[in-house]
Amino acid sequence: MFEVMMYDGGIYRSEELFEMIEDIGGAVLQKNRSSQMLSVTMSVPEGDRKAIEALCKDIGGEVKSVPLAGTEIAIVGPTLGRHHMPHPICDIAENLRRRGSITVVMGLARGRGKKTAQINLEEKMIIDEYDAAVFMLGNFKNCVEAKTELFRDIDAPLVLVCGPVPEGIDDAYDAIVSGVGRKMERMRTAPERAKLDEIADAVERTLSEKRKILEEDPLFVHPAEIKQLLEDYEPVNMCLRPGPIVMHLDGLRVKIGYEEHRRHVEDMAVYGRRLGEICTISPSKINDSSMLIRIKTRSEVEHDDRRAGR
Repeated sequence: MFEVMMYDGGIYRSEELFEMIEDIGGAVLQKNRSSQMLSVTMSVPEGDRKAIEALCKDIGGEVKSVPLAGTEIAIVGPTLGRHHMPHPICDIAENLRRRGSITVVMGLARGRGKKTAQINLEEKMIIDEYDAAVFMLGNFKNCVEAKTELFRDIDAPLVLVCGPVPEGIDDAYDAIVSGVGRKMERMRTAPERAKLDEIADAVERTLSEKRKILEEDPLFVHPAEIKQLLEDYEPVNMCLRPGPIVMHLDGLRVKIGYEEHRRHVEDMAVYGRRLGEICTISPSKINDSSMLIRIKTRSEVEHDDRRAGR
């Protein structure tokens, strides 16, 4: 069994950490550097955790568990304006990042006003690209209930965060956390920090259901294996965008142009097969400079093999 954990510390002697991860057969899932500080999310064999912890302590860093590692989550508010994009959204995103997730804050183009708030098909398709979505609404019960249509048809697992508990919309979300509305200051107090943890726990529970579904029919390869393959591709190496490869529960987001690189990515070999045979590769709805790779399950690959007469 593999365990996902995160190293937080300086870049001093960090090469020793990467060498140990490679030696024990682990994988680096995400690496973020800010000035002289380094954050590394890694997947390592369960039996080698103590050795990793000892090395991290020796080089001046710390290790913590990250249950949301390998996921990308959208935090959505009605608009990016000051009226709708309160500080709690940023605090929610930061708390989820501390648990290992990659988070993206989004606002809708026409979300302002109880009677005029809208979401278009393109925005829904963008939100559906993520492993899960957290929808943040406001302080008024009738307003929250009126804006249900903003998230009712979203397919991604959805956690609703709002002030009062709405009625009659239980079928529109997977989990709800109430008691968090619009406020113009950071969530600093102990009860507020507890609410942030409650939201993160709700996201974890929601994603655990998705993981259980994947365990019933496992992916043909793990996303980390494809990530390691793509890291040797020069355009990915040369990409200056933060996090050029972002892992999802069932695939990856790769921040290189779809039209330019699709054919080369499809022809990459993994376990004697073309990547295009075991994955569905499509352009991101955000822009054409990213592609989404969804890994097929074992049953899907077997079905494709039977249809092709293999």
